[in-house]
Amino acid sequence: MTDIETSEFLEESVCKSPMRLQRSSLNGVFLRPFGLTFLGIEQTASGLKLLGGQQEFIDFSDLSGPITVGKIIGFSLIALPVKNGEHFKIAGIKTEEAKRFVQVANALFCQYVAKNYEANEKEIIALNEAVNRLNRPRRYPSACLLEPFVKRALELADTFPAVLPHGSLSEIQKELRANILDFLKDPQSAQRMAIDAFIRAETDEMREFFDTIETNPLTPEQRLAVVTDEDATLVLAGAGSGKTSVIVAKAAYLVTKEIREPQDILLMAFGKEAAAEMADRIKEKSGAVINALTFHALGNKIIREVEGRGPALAAHASDDAKYRTLLKDILVTDIVQKAGLGDVLLKWFSEFYWPYKNEWDFKSKSEYYQWVEAHELRTLNGDLVKSYEEWEISNWLYRNGITYEYEPVYEHKLPSGARGAYNPDFRLTDSNIYIEHFGVRKFREPDGSTRLTTAPYISRDKYLEEMEWKRHIHRNNGTILIETFSYEKVEGKLLDALREKLATHDVTLRPIPDDQLFNKLSEMGQIDAFTQTLGTFLRHFKSSGLSIEECHSKVSNDGEDPRNRAFLKIFKPMLSAYQERLGGQIDFEDMINRATEHVETGRFQSPYRHLLVDEFQDISEGRARLLRALKTQHDDARIFAVGDDWQSIFRFTGSDIHLMRGFGKEFGGQLGPESGIHSTVDLGRTFRSVDKIALPARHFVLQNPSQIKKKLSLFQVLNTQQSASHTMVREEMVLR
Repeated sequence: MTDIETSEFLEESVCKSPMRLQRSSLNGVFLRPFGLTFLGIEQTASGLKLLGGQQEFIDFSDLSGPITVGKIIGFSLIALPVKNGEHFKIAGIKTEEAKRFVQVANALFCQYVAKNYEANEKEIIALNEAVNRLNRPRRYPSACLLEPFVKRALELADTFPAVLPHGSLSEIQKELRANILDFLKDPQSAQRMAIDAFIRAETDEMREFFDTIETNPLTPEQRLAVVTDEDATLVLAGAGSGKTSVIVAKAAYLVTKEIREPQDILLMAFGKEAAAEMADRIKEKSGAVINALTFHALGNKIIREVEGRGPALAAHASDDAKYRTLLKDILVTDIVQKAGLGDVLLKWFSEFYWPYKNEWDFKSKSEYYQWVEAHELRTLNGDLVKSYEEWEISNWLYRNGITYEYEPVYEHKLPSGARGAYNPDFRLTDSNIYIEHFGVRKFREPDGSTRLTTAPYISRDKYLEEMEWKRHIHRNNGTILIETFSYEKVEGKLLDALREKLATHDVTLRPIPDDQLFNKLSEMGQIDAFTQTLGTFLRHFKSSGLSIEECHSKVSNDGEDPRNRAFLKIFKPMLSAYQERLGGQIDFEDMINRATEHVETGRFQSPYRHLLVDEFQDISEGRARLLRALKTQHDDARIFAVGDDWQSIFRFTGSDIHLMRGFGKEFGGQLGPESGIHSTVDLGRTFRSVDKIALPARHFVLQNPSQIKKKLSLFQVLNTQQSASHTMVREEMVLR
């Protein structure tokens, strides 16, 4: 039918009377067992009414395609496909009547589609123009710019059926609609192609800007970082790779291209001097005055604007030496004396100071020895022992006033032809009792019997043979040998079993007073080291917004659960004492949290739409939450973060490198069904290292599976006046 014929046909059919079909009662008897319960169907100007016990009305806008006529068990069947995937079926109608009904209904459906296109024509044309602009985008096609078009396109597509009725649209109209649908199929691919096109054109167009914005022309990687403007952009910038130049150029670029006004941009740094330096350089290079603040200054500014006055900061907030002194005083005063947790604290130092590891946790003996060397298992007695379990035994002996020697030379002469010197693990000097700790576990056989096993890389037969040899030596020389075993540690009774074994030989326990033990720990530097750990955890804890109970639930299934519980048992009263010492004052974590709440609740309206963050590897959860809150206030806000996870230097202030590794998840945008949209740019080049330093360092750092993979190449600077500074050996790389 032509459009004129369709119109005339509709006028004739609809004007006579709406069509109504109904099957006979006899047909219904045969069809109901097949779930075909509708008795008939009626056509109206806006849709179709299904007749029966549960009447349904299907609007033409609900149809996903044309209505069809088919057959089922010899009966004619009218099928209506709808957008939720269902097919409504009416069977038992006479074939000719069904065909005519479908012809009329589809003609009305066709008319609906044509009118719908007419009603949405301006939107269809606008969306096509937007999609076509992706071939040569004038702006970086970030997710926040494209997502509104994706939403509009989805809403528009939903007004059309998936399958168009024949003759409803012209070829040009179908092409315009299809162009939008193709974009919706994979908006991510469309964005990637648009990004490639934009970067090629923009770097070429802005060549003079990039050549002159800094003393030396920007490298290709630096230019890429500057023009990349995703919802969240992470620039991996190793020491000496020119990250400050990138931040300066980025701010100048945003202003020069009139992407942002200067007041729309906020530069955040961790040091006051760094923030001031970059602000001065941006002003010098572009003439723009940019807000450059530390996170603490930003928090203070937000609180002042909302509350009318600045917060009362504690003296130790900006003085780490005072902070550590305060925590140490809380530890040795409030925890030990007031909270009655001195024994828990001493148990921490003697049993939990290091995470428990044993030979079975490693693939080879060399890996195990590397772990032992790295952790320096030094006991309260000052001995450097060879295993965690020996460390635990040593500390227990020391705490209970049992003097001993570690690995002394055995007092008796060994049989001729014996292997080298024999050094038992311990000799108790007062009772001359020897202790050997054997690294064996129990393995239950299928028949219920048990046998001793060793770590996979240790010869079981040879180890058991050495155990028997040691027992034989002691029996022959009449010396007392007490044996302890790794399986006792697994069973949770190592120290209790040792106590019982010593009791049978009348060994008297003389526990050392707590104050003497704490003095010893202080001499060894362990009190100071633990204070540092508590201080770091305290800042993480306050930044995270978690409760002690939530911390317990997070570690309850951890393999280090006893150690974690011991730590939290110490931390809980320490936190209470710390908050009490604060009184009416706050620390920096409190200030950031309070400022964040003002932003999240809308009490503070952020003027910032571009957040440039320096040293992003040092970000904490509290600061990240503030960034997210600022970004959320504006649909088109972006985060441009520069950092290097190889050198996190502010761990002690609560920085969390996981925020950098999960950058997209934390700060990325949304495009269609995909979330976490972000870009990562690796500056790659370093201006300070020579290949004998940079490349081995790269290889070494990347052995850590948690590091972000990045490249590191060399850049030869021909300017002889600066060659000395550009070939400097990297001053320091802090490895984690």
